Amino acid sequence: MAKVTVRYWAAAKAAAGVAEEPHDAATLAEALEAARERHPGELVRVLQRCSFLVDGDPVGTRAHETVRLADGGTVEVLPPFAGG
Repeated sequence: MAKVTVRYWAAAKAAAGVAEEPHDAATLAEALEAARERHPGELVRVLQRCSFLVDGDPVGTRAHETVRLADGGTVEVLPPFAGG
């Protein structure tokens, strides 16, 4: 189990009520499930629309269960952004 920091941006930050928090998780799917359990409600809905970076690399369309997390790593939660 890796210890990772999950960072929330924009609408995800507002829904979680925090900018970042630690989680113990081996995969992105586990980290996101822990976040959903910790913040039921609006964050659950926001996460459905988010993109994710793991240690700076875009997750893209990869299945979250297959994205391994490294100890000390970072997951960035990025809701859709408007503007340009």
